[in-house]
Amino acid sequence: MQDDTSPYTYIRDPAEIYRRSFATVRAEANLAALPDDIAGAAIRLIHACGMPDIVDDLKYHADAVQAGRRALIAGAPVLADAEMVAAGIIRARLPADNRVICRLNDPRTPAHAATIANTRSAAAVDFWLDDLAGAVVVIGNAPTALFRLLELLHQGAAKPAVILGFPVGFIGAAESKQALAEFGGNIPFMTLSGRRGGSAIASAAVNALSGDLP
Repeated sequence: MQDDTSPYTYIRDPAEIYRRSFATVRAEANLAALPDDIAGAAIRLIHACGMPDIVDDLKYHADAVQAGRRALIAGAPVLADAEMVAAGIIRARLPADNRVICRLNDPRTPAHAATIANTRSAAAVDFWLDDLAGAVVVIGNAPTALFRLLELLHQGAAKPAVILGFPVGFIGAAESKQALAEFGGNIPFMTLSGRRGGSAIASAAVNALSGDLP
């Protein structure tokens, strides 16, 4: 029963909120230049952060969405840099009960970080190696994780199916995403130029691969 004593007027129906939200994104974002599948992913990213103008900063490989979808359907794991990213992935939508793996809190990670003189986020990436081939990689917090992944790929590590690189911040975020966009390994990717990114955007990118839009 609606509370008629409330001093606030707002939409209370979740389905209507959802519908209007995506209608607003489509109305306000400049999606015309994007391929349909990339536009669908962009809508999810915008919905996660409330900023239609991120379309202007979106960089991507033409096969990013399709490569990610094929990998998930085939049962590939999702490798996440942070627990917040992993938590935002809607498990029920994953098509093959895909594993979502985050090694940041692996008990081996702190000591390994000291050994390689890098952050815990970067050290955790080294523990992805057994699962990296054909995986969906999603990075939403740590630029050092993205840099470390690219280092390992330069050294000959197995290639993931797609890299969804959305680290956020003021130190290294823009640079790591530029490095991803310029990476010569011919791996499908999606990223945002500049400082913006974060866990919500990164997990939304995975959700875009595994679910259709309303």
